[in-house]
Amino acid sequence: MTQGYVNLAINNHIATITFYHPSSNALPSYLLEQLVSTFQSASQDKSVRTIILQSEGRTFCAGASFDELLALKDHETAVQFFMGFANVINIMRQVPQFVIVKVQGKAVGGGVGLIAAADYAMATDKAAIKLSELSIGLGPYVIAPVIKRKIGVAAFSELSINATSWHTAFWAREKSLYAKIWPSQTELGDAVETLAAKLSEYDPLATALLKKELWDGTEHWSTLLAEKAQISARLVLQDFAKAFLNKFKNKEN
Repeated sequence: MTQGYVNLAINNHIATITFYHPSSNALPSYLLEQLVSTFQSASQDKSVRTIILQSEGRTFCAGASFDELLALKDHETAVQFFMGFANVINIMRQVPQFVIVKVQGKAVGGGVGLIAAADYAMATDKAAIKLSELSIGLGPYVIAPVIKRKIGVAAFSELSINATSWHTAFWAREKSLYAKIWPSQTELGDAVETLAAKLSEYDPLATALLKKELWDGTEHWSTLLAEKAQISARLVLQDFAKAFLNKFKNKEN
């Protein structure tokens, strides 16, 4: 039985994509697939000029599903899983509309990748981030290109090497992951709606051309992120990663 959902609401030229999973908004494969198809649906609607990505609950996104990571038994299935994150990043950069990501709370791993794939990310001061992959025998390979593009190699190094440390929303703002920070979810929501409405008044062609300019140099990412997925798939099947994943899972129980 699947849990969680991805919803799409379109109003006044703004498409709002909302995802939820009871495990702190973790993203199993089926939700990653739904995110891709929902972005495609929103972008193909001629009335849509701006897209907002958000989640329900206190946590923005816990990243990859530990249950699914533990269940991976062969290389092909593991590649397909990590390609889920690659496909979401690629669709976010490829849609012609600007994508605003609203970050109400903490983000881990792949959740940080979603934020970095935004054209503009806004957050509350509770939206700390962490790249925990190295601490469980993996590494943030699929999301590395999009995070390095947004915050630079030095900041990415700090995040990925200090894999058990939270970095505050203010740190993320300083490194340009977040464009702005707000003290409450209400103020964040109002600011996101105001920006989305303003962007939706602009010429769609001008917006699309500017977005293409902003993502210049990423045309090869479909191939690049697939190569990164191969690396993650190889590592997740190793005994080292399995032992760490089991250790973390046992702590949760």
